[in-house]
Amino acid sequence: MLQELSIKNFAIIDHLDVTFKNGMTVLTGETGAGKSIIIDAVGLLAGGRGSANFVRTGTDKAVIQGSFVFPADGTTYQVLDELGIDHDDGNVILQREIHQNGRNTCRVNGMLVNTNTLKRIGETVVDIHGQNEHQELMQPEKHLGMLDEFAGANVAKLRTQYQKIYQHYTQLQATLEHKRANEKEWAQHLDMLQFQVKEIAAAQLRSGEEDELVAERDRLDNFQKINDALQRSQVILTGEDAAPGANDQIGEAMQAMQGIADFDPAFNQIASSLETAYYALSDAVGDVSSQLDLLEWDEGRLDEIERRLDVINQLKRKYGDSEDQVLRYYDKIAAELKQMQATDETADGLESQVAAQQSSLLKLGEQLSQGRQRAAEQLETAIHGELADLYMDKTVFTVHFTRSKSILSTGLDHVEFYLQTNPGEAMRPLAKIASGGELSRIMLALKTIFSESQGITSIIFDEVDTGVSGRVAQAIAEKISGIARASQVLCITHLPQVAAMADHHYFIAKEIVGDRTETKLARLNEADRVHELARMSAGTQVTKLALEHANELLALAAETKQQADG
Repeated sequence: MLQELSIKNFAIIDHLDVTFKNGMTVLTGETGAGKSIIIDAVGLLAGGRGSANFVRTGTDKAVIQGSFVFPADGTTYQVLDELGIDHDDGNVILQREIHQNGRNTCRVNGMLVNTNTLKRIGETVVDIHGQNEHQELMQPEKHLGMLDEFAGANVAKLRTQYQKIYQHYTQLQATLEHKRANEKEWAQHLDMLQFQVKEIAAAQLRSGEEDELVAERDRLDNFQKINDALQRSQVILTGEDAAPGANDQIGEAMQAMQGIADFDPAFNQIASSLETAYYALSDAVGDVSSQLDLLEWDEGRLDEIERRLDVINQLKRKYGDSEDQVLRYYDKIAAELKQMQATDETADGLESQVAAQQSSLLKLGEQLSQGRQRAAEQLETAIHGELADLYMDKTVFTVHFTRSKSILSTGLDHVEFYLQTNPGEAMRPLAKIASGGELSRIMLALKTIFSESQGITSIIFDEVDTGVSGRVAQAIAEKISGIARASQVLCITHLPQVAAMADHHYFIAKEIVGDRTETKLARLNEADRVHELARMSAGTQVTKLALEHANELLALAAETKQQADG
């Protein structure tokens, strides 16, 4: 459940902190006060699409935080474990920042995550039911997903198996069709890959080789200059004939200074410096001598280097700007060649493989269809029970199946919800005949059924009671209250019947502070609640009769909840 929500610099909200509890919480207020903005904020915590438009004018970023707790065996904790996110204290904090440049920063218990991960967690945390979900009922392509959601684990397992085979089937089929349609291009491409792989492999290229060869070529090209410099350095350091070299002279100076080093610290410092120079020059003498011993002129090696560099340059002109790029290209085409050769080897068997996969799909698709049809019967029964509570007991709801003419990624079925709103009328597609009020009740019936199996601990209803009134409004209120006995429910409503059934009531209002509009939220006590219900019933002018009606609504709600609990 959602325990605490903190919103900062979001739309017209400057800063808002609110604590929520179990049961049913309603948010009421005038149109435009910001009720839906709060729901939008929760939706963003659940991974909804963010936009810089949400950031309050004049601020750098919007910040939303929510603190949640879940049952120990809840799905959320399982997902967090899979993602390696700590939740030892049982508390899960979701945080999202939306910056003016559109950048999103998401955290779960302090760990940075991307929006896809946040959405994966959010789907187990909160279920937001608003007017847009009515539109899902108007889209027949969404009905199959709703049926599968209701069907549960057995159908989900079959669908996963089916889709895994379907993916392999489509890959095989695409390969076969591509090969059939492009025999000539296939052969030409295969020959080109074979040539390129052979050419690069024969060169035995290695990373960094060109730099080494260029350095070696430069040494050979400047052989005489290097030799002269080494010879001259050796003469200067070691001397020539009887003349002492620089190293010997430094040694004599060192010995002379060491003889007087004890007389003055300055003399000792000079002696130390000369000693350091002497041993450094001694090392240099050895290095020069070693380099002279290694120095060797090999005209054949220079020609060999030039030929090798020419090979490398040719490969670079064809396949990349560097040895590493050429080698990466080689890995890519070698893998492609291997795949094409494997396809060639099994080309004769591709048709039989495609046929075998198709047969498996048809068999598994039939099992999936049968599972869906069993689930459809159960869904129809459950929906009729819920609709009866919502004063639609004469309505007939059915799940209409049509066999697809082709193999689909979702199975072999097209599914659409059908409705008969009045006895004697023909069954027709729900999307074509249902009114707004009927859609609200059907979706609420689905939510009631699904909430029992989804394990989601927070359900939000955003003005789902639009288009209803009277006894239907009371029935919707009782239905939402019933859902709240199993899950935390947050509900935005304009109906006093729904608000009266709440366990907790918040009032949302807009205020002008300085030159800015701000949204304020206040929890209502019993007296304030009576006044708000009266306002919702009567409008702007709250009369004595409206207040009496509000008290009556609260008393009726308390009695209804007591009977439900008993």
